[in-house]
Amino acid sequence: MLTAALTIARKDLRLALAGAQGLVQTVLLGLLLIFIMSLSREPGEMSPPLAAAAVFWLATAFGQVLVFNHLFGLEEAEGARLGLLLSPAPAQAVWLGKAAAGWVLLFCCQMVFAPAAVVFLGQRIAGSVWLGLGVVAAVDWGLCALGSLLGALSVGRSSRESLLTVILFPLLVPVLLAGIRLLETVISGRGFEAVAAWAGTVGAFDAVFTAAALVLFPFLYTGEE
Repeated sequence: MLTAALTIARKDLRLALAGAQGLVQTVLLGLLLIFIMSLSREPGEMSPPLAAAAVFWLATAFGQVLVFNHLFGLEEAEGARLGLLLSPAPAQAVWLGKAAAGWVLLFCCQMVFAPAAVVFLGQRIAGSVWLGLGVVAAVDWGLCALGSLLGALSVGRSSRESLLTVILFPLLVPVLLAGIRLLETVISGRGFEAVAAWAGTVGAFDAVFTAAALVLFPFLYTGEE
């Protein structure tokens, strides 16, 4: 399964980066959200770290929808979904490959969002940058595990963007809240012990939806009852 998943991930990354349209749209949307939120503060005023973390994850959440709509639309546009269904690879490999490709693309977008948030929202990173990258990577996996699972629901539907958004965002609330609090701790440089419970929330969210995806994705993607 891992070999097939890596093959699907490489294929999706190659197609996504070759056209770059979906990635550019995601980056531009995130930058627009960060810029609009920055207008709420006075010139020279520093936004609270909690607000900056919330804006960063808000841009990420909207970007995630565009990323997975694009990834699942690749096969729809070329009529290649049937080929994936008929291939000997298990359906779970499709989920894992899409999630891995989405994780890489989302992380690349965040490498643009982060400096934009620092500049436009007037932030100074007082904590460890490596710890911040670890927090972002962990939260991103939960976002992508769920995004890849629910992306299968929108396949073949003309209103897939709105459908994915309506179902996805309520389920993302726990991991987004945890990501906001953890990233705020990194920005402000406070002790990580105070938010250890939020780190547990991220780990539990990742584990639950990874397990759920492995069980449910074949039924959602193939349309079996």
